[in-house]
Amino acid sequence: MRKVMIVEDEELILQGIKNIVHWNELELQLFHMAHSGQEALEMWKKEPVDIIITDIEMPEMSGLELLKKIRSEEELVRFIILTGYDDFEYAREAIHLDVENYILKPINEEELEKQLKEAAEKLEELEKKKIRYIDEKTEWLQFLSGKISETGYEYYCERFQLYTGSGHFGAAVMKWSTDSVKENKITDMILSLQNTEKQLRVVHLPPDCLLLLLDGFGKSQEVKEYFQMIQNEIESQFNIVTYISIGPVFDNYRKLPECYRVAMKLQKYLLVDGFGSCVDEKHIQDRKSEDIVIDRTLLRKLILKKENEGALGYIEDLFINNVKTGVSLESLYQMTVQVAMLLQEIKKEYKLDNYETLHNLPDLLETIYRADDIFGIKALFISEINEIIRYLHEEDSQYTPVVRQIMDEVQKNYKENMNLKTLAYKYHMNASYLGQIFQKEVGCSFTQYLSSKKIEIAKELILNTNMKISDIAKQVGYPDTSYFYRKFKLHYGVAPVSLREMKKY
Repeated sequence: MRKVMIVEDEELILQGIKNIVHWNELELQLFHMAHSGQEALEMWKKEPVDIIITDIEMPEMSGLELLKKIRSEEELVRFIILTGYDDFEYAREAIHLDVENYILKPINEEELEKQLKEAAEKLEELEKKKIRYIDEKTEWLQFLSGKISETGYEYYCERFQLYTGSGHFGAAVMKWSTDSVKENKITDMILSLQNTEKQLRVVHLPPDCLLLLLDGFGKSQEVKEYFQMIQNEIESQFNIVTYISIGPVFDNYRKLPECYRVAMKLQKYLLVDGFGSCVDEKHIQDRKSEDIVIDRTLLRKLILKKENEGALGYIEDLFINNVKTGVSLESLYQMTVQVAMLLQEIKKEYKLDNYETLHNLPDLLETIYRADDIFGIKALFISEINEIIRYLHEEDSQYTPVVRQIMDEVQKNYKENMNLKTLAYKYHMNASYLGQIFQKEVGCSFTQYLSSKKIEIAKELILNTNMKISDIAKQVGYPDTSYFYRKFKLHYGVAPVSLREMKKY
């Protein structure tokens, strides 16, 4: 039974709609009654409904604003708009928002029930269409698995209208960066690709890639050049960054599953090459499969001596230099696992493995294998090493009382315009002498420590709140947002916005 919500700020009309409709006969259930768009939105989020009858003019949030917000989360919901003659322009806007049902006031009982019935039928039609779409994707995946009989092959060729004669075909898998996608861009991109040329066929495969089938090309180099052209057009037209992996050219669709298998294998090289690349088998033939030497002793020493710059510089060189030399994907994976295990050993030895802001080894390994590119893993390690060094500072019990007091002062009053001179006056000490003690015990100057603490607090706000980056910058004492961006990227190796989008790490 479909669930219905009525949204109307006038109680008399609200109750009138409730009482004039024969809900059971229509196989509908009146589930919510709201007096404003805001109240309706809150109700819907707690318990969604299938059909919403809403007035347009209401306090707090109009019916059209409610429609837009709910449609952004669930496109199948059907709306019936209540409008007066004076609101006809609103009704026209509702039509553009894919609302087929609107009723003029005063409300006619028969017309409302007719509209409810039509909305329920439309909903059923959309759900069937969605199921057909899912079925088609499932069939494509079955065909591409290669585990089908000759009869099955003939069925799929007919089902997907694949050309069964001789010829030359190309196939590639395209994945896009979620960071570059906004709202309906993917739909627009797919429609654009489908309308490009008859020789290109586009299949959307779940969850986030496209299979591109190309007809009429004889050489691998021609196929690659064509897909590179497609990639450039997508980036320039839609500002979507993609990664395309190309399988070997084939002369019969029986060979498509094998071509697809190769293309999917090449998708793993996204980790190395990053978005914006278009690769084929030739691209990886010269990569060297050899062990990457990691100086574990040096990295461990730099971390335990709390030398941030040295430790992070070593990680930077380790990643960038090995990507440039063209080592194999397997070697790069082994390198990242070795670094993760070293960090875990340090955390365990110094009893830091229970801190919530640090990752345990399973989480680190899962992140490595889920990462889109090697630079995401590098940013993860930089953040992890910074956190380890911070906790090592906090665990150090050799601080004198005055240094501990200053550190507590920073923790509590980091927003204030604080400097060593004012603190020295507060604790009745010589500023130069206090600076020497702080540098010796903490391992950095007071200015560096204050800056680091502010950036660490900013990081927690970025990851755990929805505050704007500019507001966070002001919150931690950086009124100049661009300066905050520079300081943050210098500290963590990644921009604030990028860190927020990397929450999964």
